[in-house]
Amino acid sequence: MSYVDVDQTKIEEAWFLDSGCSNHMTGNKEWFSELEEGFKQTVKLGNDARMAVVAKGSVRLQVNGIIKVISNVFYIPELKSNLLSTGQLQEKGLAILTQQGTCKVYHPKRGLIMQTNMSGNRMFYILASMVAKGNSMCLQTELSFEKESHMWHRRFGHLNYSGLRTLAYKKMIDGVPLLKVPEQLCETCLVGKHHRGSFPKQSSWRASKQLQLVHSDLCGPIKPASNSDKWYIISFIDDFSRKTWVYFLHEKS
Repeated sequence: MSYVDVDQTKIEEAWFLDSGCSNHMTGNKEWFSELEEGFKQTVKLGNDARMAVVAKGSVRLQVNGIIKVISNVFYIPELKSNLLSTGQLQEKGLAILTQQGTCKVYHPKRGLIMQTNMSGNRMFYILASMVAKGNSMCLQTELSFEKESHMWHRRFGHLNYSGLRTLAYKKMIDGVPLLKVPEQLCETCLVGKHHRGSFPKQSSWRASKQLQLVHSDLCGPIKPASNSDKWYIISFIDDFSRKTWVYFLHEKS
């Protein structure tokens, strides 16, 4: 592992993305939010030296203000660096793209979740803050992929999802992630794009005697008001005889 001089405080440390590392590992016990003390194993380094793994667990990293939980991390007290195994990240379903001096990590549902540029000695590392145990913090909530998809859908005026994916694939707009079509339908689109069914030309049932079926409708407020200062009209129509009654009302109630 080459040495990287990083300007950082005590709680800010570098995690190296290592393609030759078989497992996530760290030598700092304070990173762990959960730790299984009884776990024992050894790891072999590039110079054939071996180090003892005394425990494993989960660590919580705060990267760019967002909390990320990394599971199955080895605790090796002798290790001086924090390593993230790219192979282990890919086993979790993450996609890693390295090109033009930039390494990007994509989540299958949330899109781009981490990004870092190559350092001067051709290494990729991520600066992360340690989340102290028991401290009350106001954390940014990560959006689920469905909420994030709906958010971008609304931002672009309810643009269809194939159009949003085209924007992302062709990089027509910076910052738009690769989105998946959510299962939940957009209620606004359902109302705004819904086609109204045509009214039937003939009723399926007609009354056979007077007052068996009466149609009623309330209209208003009308402008201007009637001569008697009434603002509403209510009508009753007998379905059989077609006799009609019309009344003017001061109020709708």
